[in-house]
Amino acid sequence: MRTTSKAILLLILLGGCAAVGGQKTTVRVSESDEFLKLRAGPGLGFRIVLGLPNGTELLRRDCVTEVGQLWCRVSLAQAPSVTGYVAADYLTGG
Repeated sequence: MRTTSKAILLLILLGGCAAVGGQKTTVRVSESDEFLKLRAGPGLGFRIVLGLPNGTELLRRDCVTEVGQLWCRVSLAQAPSVTGYVAADYLTGG
């Protein structure tokens, strides 16, 4: 592999690692909703990983649109190894 190719590959890898931290956001649900469902994938058809109460701090990774709904991949700010997807409509502060 050429030196230039190696340098470009290294920059791509480092750029990907820089985004691992995520952007801070907070769960925002109405009083009538008890929890926001953290799902295994971006959509209602995926299993529920756990319920997130109002005010839970998350790290937003990336977002995708599925069937007209924006879903964001997130992890718990206090436990980054716990990850899943939530509807972006219920996130604030980021």
